Amino acid sequence: MKTLDIEAVQAFVLVADLASFTRAAEAMASTQSAVSLRIKRLEDELGRRLFERTPRRVRLTVAGQLFLERARSLVAAHASALEAFAQERRRLAIGITDHAAGAELPQLLQRVKRAEPGLVLEMRVGSSRDLIAALDEGELDAAIVLADEAGRRGGEVLRAESFGWMAARDFVHRTGEPLPLAAQSDVCGVRAMGVAALDQAGIAWTEVFVGGGIGTVAAAASAGLAIAVLSRRVAPPDTTDIGPALGLPPLPPRDLVVYASLSDPAARQSLRTVCAAIRAMG
Repeated sequence: MKTLDIEAVQAFVLVADLASFTRAAEAMASTQSAVSLRIKRLEDELGRRLFERTPRRVRLTVAGQLFLERARSLVAAHASALEAFAQERRRLAIGITDHAAGAELPQLLQRVKRAEPGLVLEMRVGSSRDLIAALDEGELDAAIVLADEAGRRGGEVLRAESFGWMAARDFVHRTGEPLPLAAQSDVCGVRAMGVAALDQAGIAWTEVFVGGGIGTVAAAASAGLAIAVLSRRVAPPDTTDIGPALGLPPLPPRDLVVYASLSDPAARQSLRTVCAAIRAMG
């Protein structure tokens, strides 16, 4: 009877979920060449090609699709067996800035759950400053925030977030009137970025809506009340970047970085899985 290498099966599932050998290697704290070798050995053992590889994408073959759910079950059973004598389940508390926690968040959580089925993931969404404070107080194991709002140097860059002047698709701005803005309080770094860009371009503006979080600001833009500086990742699907049409200045990207305070190797491994999933969605 054939015996499958569990690490090779784990690598297969990660590559399938993250659609990337590079991201899978990152999640496994390995190298792309090592992951490729594991997959090649698994394919040889099964006598089937599991992935179609091109310079731009990785996708499952028909055989890979047939094997995937069974592979997930095998990985989950393996993780369950290892946890049989554990006194408590592993827990990881992560904060993520509300400027980056958009519609892709459920997909991110699904990917992490598949890769780490035994992990209890505690996730908090909030402002970068609040999350850094919670990290410093020991309430979080890691904080994924915008670098310019973190108030500190360092951190590992995960991806760049792009921003736009988002408004309802039927929004109309009357020529000669100040640009109506929806934003968070004046301590928000993204608000400051937008206001600075307008002031530098000599464009008059007025604040017509102040939200208590990105969700409320996005809702105001979606409702047609005002224009909001939003990450394209969190902007409502019924809004559009109205900046080019109104001649508004382009907004610079902001780095999304992770800060962590972890000494346990297993916890660091779990965080690597989360970070790999975030990069795969960039």
